[in-house]
Amino acid sequence: MSRKLTTILKSSRSPVGALTSSSLARSPVPRRNQASLSIWICIATCIFIFIIISSTVKMKASMLSVALALAPGAMAWKEVSDCDEIKYTSVPGFFLQDDANTDPNTFDYANFNFGLLNRTYPTDAKFDPRHKKTQWQRFANYVESLNDDCKKNKKDQTTYKVLFMGRHGEGWHNAAETFYGTPAWNCYWAEQNGNSTATWADAELTNNGIAQTTKANAYFKSRFADGLPYFESYYSSPLRRCLQTAQLTFGSLKLPHPFKPTIKELFRESISIHTCDRRSTKTQIHAFAPNFQFEAGFTEDDELWEGAQDKGETSAHQVARSKIVIDDVFSHDDNTWLSITSHSGEIGAILTVLNHRSFSLSTGQIIPVLVKAELVEPTVEPTSTYASFTSEPTCKSPPITSISGQGCVCATATTTFATATITSGCKAH
Repeated sequence: MSRKLTTILKSSRSPVGALTSSSLARSPVPRRNQASLSIWICIATCIFIFIIISSTVKMKASMLSVALALAPGAMAWKEVSDCDEIKYTSVPGFFLQDDANTDPNTFDYANFNFGLLNRTYPTDAKFDPRHKKTQWQRFANYVESLNDDCKKNKKDQTTYKVLFMGRHGEGWHNAAETFYGTPAWNCYWAEQNGNSTATWADAELTNNGIAQTTKANAYFKSRFADGLPYFESYYSSPLRRCLQTAQLTFGSLKLPHPFKPTIKELFRESISIHTCDRRSTKTQIHAFAPNFQFEAGFTEDDELWEGAQDKGETSAHQVARSKIVIDDVFSHDDNTWLSITSHSGEIGAILTVLNHRSFSLSTGQIIPVLVKAELVEPTVEPTSTYASFTSEPTCKSPPITSISGQGCVCATATTTFATATITSGCKAH
């Protein structure tokens, strides 16, 4: 460094403590320095104001977060009173399963995008003008628009939901029925807890059933990637084969929120005399599926199964109680996309409630339905009776023979009827 530059640097330094308010007051400041000082004061003022504004914005954002956290959850679509009636319509024209020409015996959801029809929607022009969205994205947007229109037009009596109902994978009871044949299964073997090689009381999945859940898991993963909305609520029957199916299907997927399905008693299979339709205790279910939650009022013991008295539920009773559980879901769950893991008979009863055409599901199969629900005036119907649980004929030992379409060759039990009365007017949901 040159001596001249060193001298200039030394001469420009002030002794420590020399820059004080008194020294500034005593020493006149040159005009050039005054201008520089003004600029620095302006910059400092701007920085100070920026800090204040930023702090205020952050404080407001923090306060908003706290307010949202303390706010109550989203209100349900409608708290249905005892005298309200919900009318369900399965909206046709969106899934292949709606079409009478679709054969349920050969249909496989994995070959047809869950059955979603390749079509346009009235909302496409605005939502997807460049035709870049997937079929699921456009369908989801259309469903959202249906609910938005209900809110805008103050039609709070109407809502739309998409229900994905999946039958459990193959259980040991299914394998046993195939092995023994349906007549012998119904009249004797189904009333046993199992045989020397398998247990089918509250049956779990076979290896084939587990493979069916693996297939569903992979397919849901691919559809979610294709724009299928993630389910906002998950429900399951309390029977083990459904709990296992739901867990293996969804439990390992990367979901936007924790997978914590709700177990609902009335999503169970037809309550026959078969031991596969008798559920485990609440304590046992919790140990088997610890991440599942129980609906309010779920009892410790199975108080609905009457197999010990050789009494099974009738189809009319199953449809009636399926209406109760669907009413409960629509009354208290404000979400649109719902998953229900259940059984062939129960899903069939739900389809009846939803006014959907009959569509049987083999093990591991899935059916989606777009549902329109409307609050309507209760219909006044004449008082009627129907058999709720009836005695079912059984054999006390393995049947001599069984003939498909006719039954077993064995002594039959006396049939008795328990009746339930349906009264017009208000109903408990």
